[in-house]
Amino acid sequence: MISLKTADHPLWLCGFRPFFLAAAFSLILLIPLWLFFLGAPFGLALPLPQVPGGATIWHAHELLFGFVLAALAGFVLTAVPEFTLAPPVPPAQVRLLAGLWLLGRLGFWCAGLLGKPALAIAGLAHLGLVAGLLVLLAPRIWHAPARRHLSFIWAMLGLILCIGGFYLDALRDGDVARWLHAMVGLMMIFIVLALSRISMRIVNQAIDEWRERHPAAADADADAEPTEYRARPPKRNLAISCIAAYTVAEFFLPESRLSGWLALAAAAALLHLHSDWHIGRALLRRWPLMLFGVYVLMAAGYALIGIALVSGGDGFSAGRHMLTIGAMGLAIYCVFNIAGRIHCGHPMDERPWVPVGAALLVLAAGLRAAEILPDANVLGLYQLAAFALVLPYAVWLWRMWPLLTRPRQDGLGGCDDYVEKT
Repeated sequence: MISLKTADHPLWLCGFRPFFLAAAFSLILLIPLWLFFLGAPFGLALPLPQVPGGATIWHAHELLFGFVLAALAGFVLTAVPEFTLAPPVPPAQVRLLAGLWLLGRLGFWCAGLLGKPALAIAGLAHLGLVAGLLVLLAPRIWHAPARRHLSFIWAMLGLILCIGGFYLDALRDGDVARWLHAMVGLMMIFIVLALSRISMRIVNQAIDEWRERHPAAADADADAEPTEYRARPPKRNLAISCIAAYTVAEFFLPESRLSGWLALAAAAALLHLHSDWHIGRALLRRWPLMLFGVYVLMAAGYALIGIALVSGGDGFSAGRHMLTIGAMGLAIYCVFNIAGRIHCGHPMDERPWVPVGAALLVLAAGLRAAEILPDANVLGLYQLAAFALVLPYAVWLWRMWPLLTRPRQDGLGGCDDYVEKT
């Protein structure tokens, strides 16, 4: 039996393997704990770990520093070497980073019992994780041809700022929520950066497949049906700039009308970004449609936030959850299913459970946002949203566990793409 401590264990073949599993496990644990804390289901009310800021901060922190940070680490450890044509990160360093993520979880959960020393350990572990990613990946990005991926360095530096600010304020009993809000904005920027690269490959592949399967229609609509998808930098940079402007305004002027107008500007910029997706009927194929859905949910989230802040009405929390449960949850699900399969040496899964899971995530965001409706059964909506959020990741874990914990069957290296046999 091969030990988890050795580099030979399949779990350490590529950086995404332990981190994608950790992310899925953390979400599947986190959401039911939150429901039981709220008193549902079965009328049970369980206590959560005592942390600075209370239960709501614990909930948001674990979503972002647990689930999202693990998913992000797995993605960059795999994608950056691929994008830059550089060697993969060695297994020993991946194990160290995974250990820092786990130490961060334990330290934060024990903050109520052990006090500020545990909180300091959690902060150092999280900072060590992201700083480690930066040290390992920045040289690969810097030395790549044309340095086309420098934005990942700036995103990781922003992440270090958010983590350091959160724990510094937590140790001195300051306002920690603002750093979590800033991290949501930073994750939206990171999603735009990452999906623009993933979409170039996935969407163009879908266009080629559609034209191959419908040659007569493709020839008849040669002028109407695009032959190539391009994620244009000006539109992407405009969306990123507007999201960044709203995030900064929210940090310094929370829930202000200025923040509201900037949120509406972010929504408009994201809708403008949608024009890159005029790719004809290939958009209706599962993978392009799922990726496009991320941008739709992101635009809807900022629109709800902006309308709420400008009008003074409800909808701010609904918009926030449209960003987190919706855009963030669906983006990570897409990456798990795309990168997880092809870097395990398998083609992407074409079975029905994948789009059904994506639809459930969209439903979860809608249910969570429906709390603003008159006479809404808020607790009931929370229960349904939680079920719709957890189920797709539970099914993904069940389907992918054998692939992520066993050796590749195609004879290729740990992070190599799937290569179709001819």
